[in-house]
Amino acid sequence: MERFIKTLRKLIRHRSILVGGIMLLFMVTVTILSPMLTEGREALRPVTGQQLQPPSREFPFGTDNQGRCIMSRVLLGGRYSLITGLIAVSIAAFGGVILGLIAGYSGGLVDDIIGRILDVWLSFPGIIMAILIILILGPGLFNVMFAVGISRVPRFARLARGSTIAVRESDFVSAARAAGANDISIMVRHILPNILAPLLVLSTMSVGSAILMAASMGFLGLGAQPPTPEWGIMLSGSRNFMFAAPWTTTFPGVAIMISVIGINLIGDGFRDVLDPRMRGRGAQA
Repeated sequence: MERFIKTLRKLIRHRSILVGGIMLLFMVTVTILSPMLTEGREALRPVTGQQLQPPSREFPFGTDNQGRCIMSRVLLGGRYSLITGLIAVSIAAFGGVILGLIAGYSGGLVDDIIGRILDVWLSFPGIIMAILIILILGPGLFNVMFAVGISRVPRFARLARGSTIAVRESDFVSAARAAGANDISIMVRHILPNILAPLLVLSTMSVGSAILMAASMGFLGLGAQPPTPEWGIMLSGSRNFMFAAPWTTTFPGVAIMISVIGINLIGDGFRDVLDPRMRGRGAQA
């Protein structure tokens, strides 16, 4: 317990986590409060007569080519983009940890088979894998979450496998085996808690890249479909007006940038504090 409290204090005091946490908290807060902040401003339906209005008091971020309030769409879109990143990483972590635990604990033929499958899996770039999955399942927000998550499973699996191999012969594992615990119980109750730190670091750092990949899918028309105000869709729909009306692409791009940088800063801080290889260079208080 004392070690947990000490680690928690390091996390709270770490500069990267503080800065990233403030940026992410700001995005989450304005997204949650979006109904109050954008009351009366149309985010979904076209509005005749106010197309491509520059930023003003009435429309702080301007309007798009269909007359919709960009601020409303950016804030509402945060719900889709942030949740997409979280769910995609959850899918990747769940599948990857199961494969990694089984491969690392079992060893032998099972490890070889899973290892070869992961090698083939990793031979496809993540974005290509995600596009292939979406082409099979069809465009859609939930399909993007699944596709992005599946494309990142091998990263979690290899980390979980390596960490499992490092602890499977530890004394506490041997003691549990001698006490008659079955393999599933040993993996879940004894090995998994001891490999969570690097997995937590990878999960945190993966959310930002998952948001970027999902936005890329939306930009290509493979993600959520109009009029859903997802950030990637907003960039895609405004690319023809980026010079005549730069605010149509600037504000969705800034929202993506703030979210991804904030999450990556938090991930860097988690890595500094929780990764033993980084402790020599230390968490900054």
